[in-house]
Amino acid sequence: MSFPPARAVGRGAAWYRGDCHVHSVHSDGKLTPEELAIRGRAAGLDFMATTEHNSAAGVGVWGHLAADDFLIILGEEVTTKTGHWLALGLEPGRVIDWNHQVRDGLIDKSLDQVHRLGGLCVAAHPHAPYPSGDFMFPFRGIDVVEVWNGLWTSSRSWNADNEAALAEWGRSLAANMRTGSWRPAMGNSDTHLDGQIGIPHTVVLAEELHADAILTGIRTGRSWIAESAYVDVTFTAHADGHVVGVGEELTTHGGRVEVRAAVRGVPVGAVSFHTDGGMVHRAILPGDGAGVAQWDTTAEESLFVRLEIRHPNGDVAALTNPIILV
Repeated sequence: MSFPPARAVGRGAAWYRGDCHVHSVHSDGKLTPEELAIRGRAAGLDFMATTEHNSAAGVGVWGHLAADDFLIILGEEVTTKTGHWLALGLEPGRVIDWNHQVRDGLIDKSLDQVHRLGGLCVAAHPHAPYPSGDFMFPFRGIDVVEVWNGLWTSSRSWNADNEAALAEWGRSLAANMRTGSWRPAMGNSDTHLDGQIGIPHTVVLAEELHADAILTGIRTGRSWIAESAYVDVTFTAHADGHVVGVGEELTTHGGRVEVRAAVRGVPVGAVSFHTDGGMVHRAILPGDGAGVAQWDTTAEESLFVRLEIRHPNGDVAALTNPIILV
């Protein structure tokens, strides 16, 4: 098989776990595509995206690694002098122009290339502390922000880049929600070495295990981010007999809203609820890591609600896109 098919059998409409930022020996990674696929499946992933630097997936490199229960999406990490971004959902052999920088105003042409293909444009590691790592472009035309890149640990010297990206994205929600221009968050491993894939990954609600359905789930914010497959989060809002989930809008008719978070896999961690007013509630999870937290609000008090789940040392274990209240 020359290139992977756009559809896998999957489980129908379901939550699918995937890593959309990985590198193989065909750019600057240390693992072969075969090794990435094996380790991705072992990490509990249902899909992954090929994102070599400034190059397309090669003929015959990835196609034979796809399976009925494992989808491979074609992409590229567009690596410029003033920031990196992911082009996801490309057609076979397509390379997106990377020879642009913030001063020349040419990025829009490259973003349009991706959008014309039905693909997704993701600002990658927007505060990465190395030359060209900072995303200096305006977010106009960017669909999604990678707020979590790689292992989130307080022992990592550049962990502040994830905290900065998350904080910036959280602030942008309040400013952009009313205009309908908010951008969902996603998380990826940026795998280059063994042991990295799936840490973290994005969990997406999709109608099927198909590239278009997965990208639609990410684009619309029907997703959350997990540090591993051991972590599971169910996030819902209830009002007037109606229930919605992450990325959805709940019409409240001015009544009270009960927001619920069910978490598994984070022993003695903490669940925090965040709105346009900042962090508004925090609950500690039990020692076995399986717990439920809830909080009440109204649409007048809260434009949206999102979750962060952190370990006792402050490292993030999971976070969600918002539920919008109207």
